[in-house]
Amino acid sequence: MSPLRRLALALASSLSLACALPATAAGVSADEIVVGTVSDLSGPIAMLGVPVRDGMLMRFDEANAAGGVHGRRIRLAVEDAGYDPKRAVLAARKLVQHDQAFAFIANMGTPVVMASMPIIVDAGRLHLFPFSPHRATYEPLHPLKFQNFAPYQDYMEAATRHMVRERGYQRSCLLYQDDDYGLEVMKGVEKALAGLGTELVERTSYKRGATDFSSQIARLRAARCDLVVLATVVRETVAAMSEARKIGWDVDMLVTASGYSAQTHELGGAAVEGLYGVSVLPHPYAEGANSQLAAWIERYRARFNTEPNVWSVMGYTLADLFVRTAEATGRELTPERFAHTLEGMAFTRDYFGSPAYRFSADDHLGNRKGRLAQIRNGRWELITDYLE
Repeated sequence: MSPLRRLALALASSLSLACALPATAAGVSADEIVVGTVSDLSGPIAMLGVPVRDGMLMRFDEANAAGGVHGRRIRLAVEDAGYDPKRAVLAARKLVQHDQAFAFIANMGTPVVMASMPIIVDAGRLHLFPFSPHRATYEPLHPLKFQNFAPYQDYMEAATRHMVRERGYQRSCLLYQDDDYGLEVMKGVEKALAGLGTELVERTSYKRGATDFSSQIARLRAARCDLVVLATVVRETVAAMSEARKIGWDVDMLVTASGYSAQTHELGGAAVEGLYGVSVLPHPYAEGANSQLAAWIERYRARFNTEPNVWSVMGYTLADLFVRTAEATGRELTPERFAHTLEGMAFTRDYFGSPAYRFSADDHLGNRKGRLAQIRNGRWELITDYLE
């Protein structure tokens, strides 16, 4: 046999063997799956980012202790963007290129997500369940983008409409963060009011990370607002309400799910009593918890030596969605196979009080609804079911 003939046969044999092997994907090895997240561990929403990270770590640790997903351990690679879009771009590139993340879960904050999402999906990586209920996270339909948080526009339209109808407000106003987050909330509020034959009486914005809201609150008070919708996060929610109470203005305020957190009443105390908020998942208070939730709270306390909050639960449940979908996908794990599996998954309500999540080939948004809650006697209480 000639040397060329032997070379050709060897190459053919190698190609046949390669075709017979399971497909491989970035971030997936024989014994590991790398999951990336771009969070805030040091900036203005670190009080949200840290418990989300811890909740994900807890769920992945449990999966690994049980033998992993088809024998593979899950490793969470975390990058801190400090709620800064520029840092988020660098973080996403590092996780894509250096850590070779198979998927990204729970990227934190709308400005961060809007800046980093194109890098992630252009690299062929899954972009799953970001903490940014922005339409761009699931529309237009994209094979790698999935969202399970109800969109700002949808749930703030429903919440505003419900509040105005039920309580008869005549002069609704808006305080919003001057970025994609605030603008999405504004669209929902404006749509609700337009449907009721009215409009915003006043609106005023603030820059991300602001701490002084005296001028904004003075402007809203001068407009004689009787409802102020807040497109704020926890720290800014507390600052805005504290300023209003300091000047003796006892106006009703409604905050998005970004302000629905135990930290809001823990930091704000009496100043935030009576605040309305949108809840996509209840806070895990130990008092009155069902047996499964109580056991989970104890495990969390033992793992992190602190109390869990709603952000801890959300991190845990997002990681659980990933684990369950990866298990259902099988040993041959690729972004395409994972996405196809997720499109057929339905997740029922659980002991945390989560909504039911369902995805399809035509719809990558798992939930569209939120509930109203109010701070009463120093804790959040749900006051409605999911709003249409």
